[in-house]
Amino acid sequence: MTTRVTLISPARSEASEEFRFDDGSALSVAGLRDARRARGAAAELLSAADRLSVSPSPRCLRTAEELGLAGAPGFVDERLSGCATGRWRGRTIEEVSAAEPEAVALWLSDAGSAPHGGESVAALCARTREWLAGLAGMPGRVVAVVEPDVVRAAVVSALDAPPHGLWRVDVAPLTTTELSGRSGRWNLRAGTALTGPAG
Repeated sequence: MTTRVTLISPARSEASEEFRFDDGSALSVAGLRDARRARGAAAELLSAADRLSVSPSPRCLRTAEELGLAGAPGFVDERLSGCATGRWRGRTIEEVSAAEPEAVALWLSDAGSAPHGGESVAALCARTREWLAGLAGMPGRVVAVVEPDVVRAAVVSALDAPPHGLWRVDVAPLTTTELSGRSGRWNLRAGTALTGPAG
């Protein structure tokens, strides 16, 4: 009994283009254009899905909409929320590093810390691992548009890597990461671009 999970990272948002911690901003003009171009490429993935999910952030919801992903009750899954960054929300890493260098150093070195007052990386990884574990007993294909840090946490979980391994995973906009699992063991295929015609 195999479970296949395809995670789609959202298109670029105003916050991601400015290298800010996500603050619920909309897709950028370029991100919206890219998501619309990727709709055809996403159609085959979506048509094969048994279950659909999406992170509750505005950029994930809008990306899902532009890709043609629509779901039933339970479609928006709070467990797939991005890592809450507390008082750093909406600020750039440069701003935070200048104002709170010791807190940033702690956050990057200790996955259990949450100096911003939000969620720790370890808690994000545990939450994502729990979500994947819940899927492991259900055969079929799940397609989900999720925050990049949720993709990173899923990769860490699939590889049984420690939570601080999250910092070693890069996730480009509008890419797919595929997990296929059986008996709680996951195989990984990462970084496939969702592309559409350039016109």
